[in-house]
Amino acid sequence: MKRATKWGTTLATALALAAGALAAGARAADFPATPPAPGPAPRLSVPTPTAQALPNGLEVVSVRRDGLPLVTAELLLRRGGELDPAGKAGLADLTATLLTRGAGGLGAPQIAAQAEALGGSLDASASWDRSSVAITVTTPRLPQALALLAKVARQPDFAEDELQRARAQALDDLHLALSRPTALASLAAGRAVFGAGAYGHSRSGTPASLAAITRADVAQLHAAIYRPDNAVLVLTGDIAPAQARALAQQSFGDWARPAAPLAAAPAGHGTGTLPAVLAIDQHGAGQAGVVAAHAAPPRNDPGYYAGVVANAVLGGSYSARLNEEIRIKRGLSYGASSRLDGRRDSGLWLAQAQTKNPSAAQVVDLMLGEFARLGDTPVPAAELAARKATLVGEYGRGLETTAGLARQLGELATYGVDLAEIGRYIERVQAVGPAQIEAYAKAHLGAGSHVVVVGDATQFGPALRQRHPEAPTLPFERLDLDRPDLRAAGRARP
Repeated sequence: MKRATKWGTTLATALALAAGALAAGARAADFPATPPAPGPAPRLSVPTPTAQALPNGLEVVSVRRDGLPLVTAELLLRRGGELDPAGKAGLADLTATLLTRGAGGLGAPQIAAQAEALGGSLDASASWDRSSVAITVTTPRLPQALALLAKVARQPDFAEDELQRARAQALDDLHLALSRPTALASLAAGRAVFGAGAYGHSRSGTPASLAAITRADVAQLHAAIYRPDNAVLVLTGDIAPAQARALAQQSFGDWARPAAPLAAAPAGHGTGTLPAVLAIDQHGAGQAGVVAAHAAPPRNDPGYYAGVVANAVLGGSYSARLNEEIRIKRGLSYGASSRLDGRRDSGLWLAQAQTKNPSAAQVVDLMLGEFARLGDTPVPAAELAARKATLVGEYGRGLETTAGLARQLGELATYGVDLAEIGRYIERVQAVGPAQIEAYAKAHLGAGSHVVVVGDATQFGPALRQRHPEAPTLPFERLDLDRPDLRAAGRARP
C-alpha cells in the first residue's frame, strides 16, 4: 500500500510539473515582448469652481459633484511653517496639531466623539505656506460638521497638558526621522538650498526648538494665522454654490477680522553658507542617504507644468530615469526618486536614494549626471509619452474623491493660481514638449545643486573626497539644524 502511494505521488508530481511547463511555455509565447503603447489621454470633466467672499474677508470656494451625498470641508489658512520664529522651528506644526486637542470647552475625546458621530474625523495639519483643518461627511451632516470645524479653528484651548503631550509625540517622531539617513539628508539639503530663509529650517522642529515652544508662542501664532481675511473655506461634493455661501456665513460669518493687517509672508530663500557637497558622518549607520537638491521656481510660475513633466521623467515613478539607473540597472538602492515642491516664492527640487555606504559616491555621480542629461538631451517621444500617461493617470485618480478634489483646489487657492486650472491639468501636461523640458532643466537643474550624503563616512568618505575634494564632513554629534551652517560647535573636519 505504501509503494502504491509512493508511485502515485511520483506520477502526480511528474504530471503536475509537465502541465506547469506546458502552461509556462504557453504563457511565455502569449506574453508580449514589449509593453503596449500608452492610450489616448482621458477627458477630464471637472465643474468650474465657484469663488465667493464673506464680508469679513473669508473666501468660499466650492465645486459641485452630484451622484454621491458626500462633502469635504477644508478650512485653509494661507500661512504655515515659514512663519516659525527663529529658535521655534515646528511651531506651526504644533499649533495645528493642538487644534483638535481641545476647543470651546470640549476636550480631545469629546471632539473626536463628535466627529465620529457625524461619520467623519477632523484632520488638522500645517505645511509650507498653509495650515488646514478638514472633515468629510454626508451632506445632511454638513452644517454640524462646519460648526465643529469652526469651533476647533477659532476657539482652541491650547491646554498645557495637551501641549506637553503633543510636544512629546513630536519629539518621538523627530528622533525617528533623524535616525534615517535619507530623512536627515533631506533636512540638511533644504537648509543648504534656502540658507537662512524661511524655508531653510526643519518644519517639524528640532529637539532644542520643540523644547523652547511655550503656550504663549502657540497662541500668538494662532492669532497671526487663523483669521478670516487669511482663510479659504473649500467645499467639494454634493453642494451648490448658494448653499456653500449660506453655510459658510452660518459658521464663520461672525468671525471678526482683526484691525491690524495680515503680516507679509517672509522670504523663503535666504543667504546660504553650506558647500555644494556635504557629508554628515552618522557613524555606524547601516546605509547612506544621498540627496541632491536645487532651488525651483514658485508654484505660480508660468513654467510650472514643464517642471512637473521634467520631474516625471527624472524620478517621478518606478520607471523614471533615477530609479532606472540606480536601482534597475545597478542594484544600488531599493528605490530612487525625485519630487518638485512648488511654494510661494521659491520651490525645491529634491532627488533621493538610500544605498550601501560604499556606493554612496557612485550614487551622487549618477544623480548629478541625470540632472545634467535632462538639460543636454531631448527626451525621446516614447519615454515622454509614458511619463505623461503616468501623470495624467495619477491626477485623475486623485480627483476621484471629494477629499482629493479639495486638496487640489486648496493648492491652487494657496498660491493664487486660477482655480479653473484644476480642469486644465491634462491639457497643460500634454502641451509640454522635449524642448521645454530641456530649457527648464538648463535653467533650474544645472549649476547651483546641493548634495548631502548621510551615513558612515569611514566607508564612503574617501571615494566622495576623491570625486569632490572640497566636500567637508560634519559629525552627526555636532549637527545643529537650527543654524544655517548646521554646525553646533567646532569646525567640520576635512
